[in-house]
Amino acid sequence: MRGFGAAMLIRKTIISSMASDHKSRTLARSPGRPREFDMETVVGGAVRVFRERGYHATSVGDLGAATGLTAGSLYKAFGDKRGVFLAAFDHYVSVRNDDLRHRLGKHTNAREKIRAVLHFYAESSHGAEGRRGCLVVSSATALATFDDEIAARIESTMRHTEDMLRELLQQGQKDGSIAPEIHVPAMARSLLALLHGFCLIGKSGRTLRHMLATADEAMRLLD
Repeated sequence: MRGFGAAMLIRKTIISSMASDHKSRTLARSPGRPREFDMETVVGGAVRVFRERGYHATSVGDLGAATGLTAGSLYKAFGDKRGVFLAAFDHYVSVRNDDLRHRLGKHTNAREKIRAVLHFYAESSHGAEGRRGCLVVSSATALATFDDEIAARIESTMRHTEDMLRELLQQGQKDGSIAPEIHVPAMARSLLALLHGFCLIGKSGRTLRHMLATADEAMRLLD
């Protein structure tokens, strides 16, 4: 897991640096009018509305209602709606990566780490949370074709998840918890597709029991 751990650390450092830089710019005083708001709260509100409505259906008014900022404050802080979205996307990915890393840290066996990944996606893809959807998957279908920068962010996020799965599979074959005949690169891509599939079918409001059963059945692929 050294490669995975190093990759996670590098990615977290880059995102933290970007967030810190963006926060310092946002909280800076403009002539005569100090801006005073909590960046994490504002971006968290933007994440919620983008997940629920999608990029194109989200208006500046929607963002104002979700963040508590006026249109003028949003423009001064982020430039435009796209700027708000980019900040929301990075925040969403960072928070999910932190949560997932915490879960993986509870297991030493590679097979159980993979199960933890599947359960993580299953648990976030049911009920009201599932209907909100995944910001990465929704962005891939709505924006990646038209915006190269967003497409690069999406590709980086998906590649990161695929690399994580591949390294866990390789570790599992070394510790004997994963069948040695499994083709690791192909299986990593299959599991990646399953994770994103969870996000899609979760939009229809599946139950947690159904989603977890699906995740556990998928573990049979590793026997």
